[in-house]
Amino acid sequence: MVLGAGLSGVTTAWYLQQAGFGVSIVDRQPGPALETSFANGGQISISHPEPWANPGAPLQVLRWLGRDDAPLKFRPTTDPAQWWWGARFLLECLPTRAHRNTAAIAALARWSSARLHELRARTGLQYDQLERGILHLFHSPHEFAQAPARARQLELLGIEARVCSRTECLAIEPALTAGAGTLAGGLFAPGDESGDAFRFTRELAARVRENGADLHWECDIRRLTGGSGTRLEGVEVCDAEGRQRTLRADAYVICLGSYGPRLVAPLGERLPIYPVKGYSITAPLLDAARAPSVSLTDESRRIVCSRLGDRLRVAGTAELNGFDTRIRNERIRPILEWVKSRFPGAIDEHQVEPWAGLRPATPGNLPVIGRGRAPNLWFNTGHGTLGWTLACGSAAALAELMRGRPAPVSFPFRLPR
Repeated sequence: MVLGAGLSGVTTAWYLQQAGFGVSIVDRQPGPALETSFANGGQISISHPEPWANPGAPLQVLRWLGRDDAPLKFRPTTDPAQWWWGARFLLECLPTRAHRNTAAIAALARWSSARLHELRARTGLQYDQLERGILHLFHSPHEFAQAPARARQLELLGIEARVCSRTECLAIEPALTAGAGTLAGGLFAPGDESGDAFRFTRELAARVRENGADLHWECDIRRLTGGSGTRLEGVEVCDAEGRQRTLRADAYVICLGSYGPRLVAPLGERLPIYPVKGYSITAPLLDAARAPSVSLTDESRRIVCSRLGDRLRVAGTAELNGFDTRIRNERIRPILEWVKSRFPGAIDEHQVEPWAGLRPATPGNLPVIGRGRAPNLWFNTGHGTLGWTLACGSAAALAELMRGRPAPVSFPFRLPR
């Protein structure tokens, strides 16, 4: 029984079915991918394995304090979990830990990309995907000067990337010409992709249902019964009619994003996950020739941009503000202004759809994949900003672990004690 029907939950269900398991899915929404997976940046970004927690992060965060358009904004609350997570984040910024986390993310990302290609070849899924790479943009000479070192690091991690001059960036994506402004250069990762995670998840959920899965929609998960070192006995839910009932299975997989820690805390599990709110806008194209078709990452502003058919998705910012999902205009406005200045006339700004969602982040950006304290409790959660990038690899790895096999990727999985 997979708890949660976002990218993580639906890909988990798919790979468990392929491994021979009977599967059911439980979610409080009326369908799949209606929360964190609904409107993410659209990037499958293997070329960005470095976590937010790195040696330069603490000073950068201090520089951003007080800015409404800061890429990472900390809104203090009285929640002890927020402060505990922040302290762990600082610990993960140590060079040795950041290096370890980067290597683990890169290994899982490469493996995940291969699994996605296999899945697409097998199913023929269509989700506005584009295999045109990701172009990372630098808008100051100082930032661009660091690109060669970054390219060498990615090469050591088995990821292809090449440094591009301003002229080469404009050749890769001509739509940049109109708003190039201070563009100094870029780093191009040809193996990266983009696509609509919402559409992918819904299409894959339909395949999971066709393969015989039981889908329990509009079921609010109240608690897990049993556990604390012993086997879980069931999941108590409240359905759309307000009826209380218990759903049972042989094993349970937690894919509940930011809400997972609260559910498993009574079992003695402390998941190092805290919600980091992200924002995006989606707008129909007004002039397709003015819009990019190569996925972009503005390294100066921490904004990403992906072409999804006849729409443009632009996402950015991270905000630590508990479980607040309100859309704040002061956070959306800089994203919209970025699009208008970089690609003037490309989108219909009168039909912009804003969105905000809670990304389940661990302090070091490593997702939690593997077994819990109870022998029939499993996790595939905590992917933060890399949920789309790591989705297929994480789910395929978990399926191997649940079959009693080692996952063929170098990653610190949670293994049976």
